[in-house]
Amino acid sequence: MDVVLAEDHSLMRDGLTRMLEAHDCTVVEAVDNGPSLTAALLKHRPDIAVVDIRLPPTFKDEGLRAAIEARRTISGLPILVLSQYVEQLYARELLGDRRGAVGYLLKDRVSNVSEFIEALRRVAAGGTAMDPEVVASLLGKQQNRLDALTARELEVLGLMAEGRTNAAIAAQLFITEKAVGKHSANVFRKLGLGQSEDDNRRVLAVLAYLDGN
Repeated sequence: MDVVLAEDHSLMRDGLTRMLEAHDCTVVEAVDNGPSLTAALLKHRPDIAVVDIRLPPTFKDEGLRAAIEARRTISGLPILVLSQYVEQLYARELLGDRRGAVGYLLKDRVSNVSEFIEALRRVAAGGTAMDPEVVASLLGKQQNRLDALTARELEVLGLMAEGRTNAAIAAQLFITEKAVGKHSANVFRKLGLGQSEDDNRRVLAVLAYLDGN
């Protein structure tokens, strides 16, 4: 899997490069600023871009903007964004086109290597990987719209929004896949969302709902 990496802190950039290459990824280029990221993405057209939101020169949203702009040229370019904090505005921006192949993780999540690599591969395959804290923030924003859900249904919704499959949700909650399917169906019915057998479409529908669209 070819990866373009954008991270301005040299130690973090080197650490991510070593981690990725230890898990059968090839970092074709690692950059430390927004303009270089744009050039690298258009040059290499990687399988996935791993991008810090805030990059030089202004340390605002150069990384995110460069990735989204490249995605307009390279249709469906998978983007896994890393951030120090939960920033709902940037999460909404990333999810804006509803096409999937996107992820938003907090940098602290990188310390769990297996989860990070799992999220990377899921996004590269066209799926979605949202940090639990981002999902919790969106859930909190729409709490009044979620009052009809039971505690278990809220748990299933949260894991679903992270991008997890029914099998992964079942394993996390120590219940059967059949039970997950039943809870998922109840969630969609109560929220007025169309049911889908496609995991990614299901996640995008949930995130669109949580975003208030």
